[in-house]
This record gives sequence, C-alpha cells and structure tokens, in this order.
Amino acid sequence: MRRENITWVSEFILMGLSSDKHIQAGLFVLFGVTYLLTLLGNGLIVLLIALDPRLHLPMYFFLCHLSVVDICYTSSGVPQMLAHFLMEKKTISFTLCGTQHFFALALGGTEFLLLAAMAYDRYVAVCDPLRYTVVMSPRLCMLLAGVSWCVGVVNSAVETAVTMRLPTCGHNVLNHVACETLALVRLACVDITLNQVVILASSVVVLLVPCCLVSLSYAHIVAAILRIRSTQGRRRAFETCASHLTVVSMSYGMALFTHMEPPSTASAEQDKLVVVFYAVVTPMLNPLIYSLRNKDVKAALSRVLRKSFESKN
Repeated sequence: MRRENITWVSEFILMGLSSDKHIQAGLFVLFGVTYLLTLLGNGLIVLLIALDPRLHLPMYFFLCHLSVVDICYTSSGVPQMLAHFLMEKKTISFTLCGTQHFFALALGGTEFLLLAAMAYDRYVAVCDPLRYTVVMSPRLCMLLAGVSWCVGVVNSAVETAVTMRLPTCGHNVLNHVACETLALVRLACVDITLNQVVILASSVVVLLVPCCLVSLSYAHIVAAILRIRSTQGRRRAFETCASHLTVVSMSYGMALFTHMEPPSTASAEQDKLVVVFYAVVTPMLNPLIYSLRNKDVKAALSRVLRKSFESKN
C-alpha cells in the first residue's frame, strides 16, 4: 500500500445496536434505568462499607474497590451510548475514542484481578480461618488492590497505544457501540500481527492467569468444605463464598468464551453483546448479588437506616 494512503481519522462513526428509532428509544429507557440502578446500588455499597465499622473487613475492602470499578466502568461507556440513542449521527472524536478505550480496558482488567484477590480472601477464610485476620492483614489487602489497579492500568496503556496507532486509510465507521479493541483493529489497513500478539498477551495477563488463580482457590475451598463433617458447617462455609462465586462465574464465563477467541474469527455482533453485558448488565447485577445474598450487608443497611431515622427524630 502506498504511503500517502496510510492516514488516520479525526473521528469515528459508531453504528450502535440498531438504526430503528423506536428500538433506540426503548434501549435509551432500558439502559438509562439500568445505569441509574448501577450507580445507586454500587454507590450504596461503598457508602455502607465506609459508614459501618463492622464491614471494615478484607472481604468488604475488596468489594468496595469492585463497586468503584463498576461505577467507573459503566460511566466510561453508557452515557455515550445514551446520548447516541438520541442522535442522528453517532460520532466520537479520535481523542475521546482513545480515552474511552483506555479506561474501559483498565477498569475491566482491574475487575478481573480484584475478583482473583477476593478468591484468595475466601480461600484463607475457609481453609485457614484461625489465621484469617493475620494473613489478610490491611497491608496485604492494600498490596493486592494496588497490584490489581496497576496491572490493569499498565496493560490498558500498552494495548491502547498499539491499537490507536493503527492507520485506517480514511475508514472511520465502527460497527460497534463503543471504541473497542477488535472493532478498531478491523479498520486497520496495515499489518496487525503486533496487535494480535498484544491482545493475546493481554488476555493471558488479566484474564487467563486470574482465572487459573480463582480456580485453584476454589479447588482448595471445595476440598476444605467436603472435609467438614456437619451439614450446617458446610452450608455456612459455602455461604461465605456463594456471592463471589456467582459473580466470578458470570464475569469469567463470557470473558473466557470471547476474549480468548482469535480476532479474525470473532464477529462484530458478538463483540457488541459482550460490551453491553459488561458495561450495562454486570455492574448492575454485582451489588444485587452481594446485597441479596449477604446478611452482613443487609444488616449494615438496616443499622444505617435506623441511625438516620433516629437522628431525624
């Protein structure tokens, strides 16, 4: 290809989920309500953990980080989706596209790593309960959370750099709802071997390795639970992991099915569904799963509401 034809664009056009105005109006209402519920649910969890000293435990420390990630992650893409449902021409500038791409990858990677840290926390709680407070010290919790954030940010910076450098030879129509890696790579008019290597390496670092760590943790947890003689003891041990296991299964399940797939075989429609699932559905479900299945969170909410009511009277 001649050098003068290798050009970059100043903006991208997003095709979105549908061109039908009635469907777009319905999606605007659905996504808008879901976004508000996400902000409310995750914000409430962060508030409860901050206000209630009884929740100042390693498990809820990681849950607080997870809720912050969910708030930021959904806010990196959903407001733009809502705006585009009301716009005739769905454009996004090159700079804003790169920014959105960076934050989505950073926050998504951080969430997978935080889930692995939470799996280790549950492993210690079930398999070594007598030393739980010693092993899961505040210093270790801060270290695990810090590593999760740092690895997520560095991984995103590398992948964003190699993705946004690709020239598109004037092509700027993205068959997607957001500036996502595979959609951007499909527009490239140069060799993308480096991008394919980086995408694979990124998937290994923030997805495959954490998933293996989670699987290893739960293998030990299951073995420990099976050694418990009483039915009540087994039920109690399982309940300490049920919420986290539900979120892990939901998050890692679809991610492993899609992100480890070669870019050349992944479909655009599949990519859209994955992004919508992680940007809209998962952040809303996480606080529901942790609050509905967690007695401590429900008790903390009751105490905070009671104190608020008493202070008004």
